[in-house]
Amino acid sequence: MPRTAEIIAVGSELLTGGVTNTNARFLSELLTAAGVDVLYHTAVGDDERRLEAAVTAAARRAELLVFTGGLGPTYDDMTKTAVCAALDTPLVYHPEAEADIRRYFDTVFHREMPACNLQQAYLPAGCTVFRNPVGTAPGCTFTACGVTAVLLPGVPSECRYLAEHCLLPYLEQRHGQVIRAHDLRIFGLTEPQVQELLSDLLRQEVDLTLSPFALPGEVSLHLSARADDEAACETRMAPVLAEVRRRLGGYLYGEDVSGLEEAVFRLCRDRHLTLSAAESCTGGLIAKRLTDVPGASQVFLGGVVSYTNGVKNHVLGVPASLLESYGAVSAPVARAMAMGVRVLTGSDLALSVTGLAGPDGDDRGNPVGTVFAALSAPEGVFVRRLALSGDREHIRALTAHHAFDLLINQLTEGE
Repeated sequence: MPRTAEIIAVGSELLTGGVTNTNARFLSELLTAAGVDVLYHTAVGDDERRLEAAVTAAARRAELLVFTGGLGPTYDDMTKTAVCAALDTPLVYHPEAEADIRRYFDTVFHREMPACNLQQAYLPAGCTVFRNPVGTAPGCTFTACGVTAVLLPGVPSECRYLAEHCLLPYLEQRHGQVIRAHDLRIFGLTEPQVQELLSDLLRQEVDLTLSPFALPGEVSLHLSARADDEAACETRMAPVLAEVRRRLGGYLYGEDVSGLEEAVFRLCRDRHLTLSAAESCTGGLIAKRLTDVPGASQVFLGGVVSYTNGVKNHVLGVPASLLESYGAVSAPVARAMAMGVRVLTGSDLALSVTGLAGPDGDDRGNPVGTVFAALSAPEGVFVRRLALSGDREHIRALTAHHAFDLLINQLTEGE
């Protein structure tokens, strides 16, 4: 079982800024949870000579080399060629890989496989093939020159699928044990604050790992264990998990969720509550994030982007007198927006946000970053005033974070 890894992302678009390398983050989380120490991240353009040099360098400092990208059918997809050249391994034809690619074209695109895609069926000699049912590029792993190489597609959905369904089981098989993990999500604390609260629990051991990672506006805490079976993993993690819950309290908003929006969805679904949203400064971001969650229609009824005072007044029923007296960015208006969209949609709960994301403040002296979030519920209307900082995109994202957190806190208060 390899203990150290380097992740090598291939593609010139990663170096020009055209694409964000989300695969590296996900793979780092997966490998760390599996007990593999990720030592380096490398990005290489579509240049075979430079890629060979990167492989040679990585092979001197890590046991596991994980490559993403460059497995397509075009002229600049050269990952396999460069990796095999650096590791002295020939490429050979795999008929089962060609059959999978032809099947994918037939069932998804309803046409014959183009001739250029045949190159995707050539893989390193002696490799274990990772069959790809969600794309045309098979992944694989092989060992040569003292290192284990893993080749994964660059398309994030394909990379994630093969990593979870092929790479992780492969690593478990190599070790002879299973690995299980929990992703704990924290809002309202910084990564240093989490480290301070949990300093004696944080560890990087062979059979148990607890590590915090900073995410935009929140913190993720990864807990993983390795043991002979799944039950033994859970038993190993149980006391640590219980202590983390005790120390973090309400800052720990979810376990094994993708974000605050999924935590909101689960809470509302489990309590048979419906939700709506009225948004101003976020421009529909709250609705977008909620509807990104599979099954959101069980909970989310709809939303209104009330970017102007006219829409706030005519659609949501915010009294003109409130808008005139307090301004659009105010607690009374946020309260009225939440109440209005709740009545309009007939939802059990309703969120609203109104604020200044920038670049300018308003004529009432409110600076950029002034935001009001409100929750209308059967028990009453709850308002949170925020003083946020950062650029326009960051303020909008944090506003949505706080709106979701407001709802979570109210629903779980006293639990």
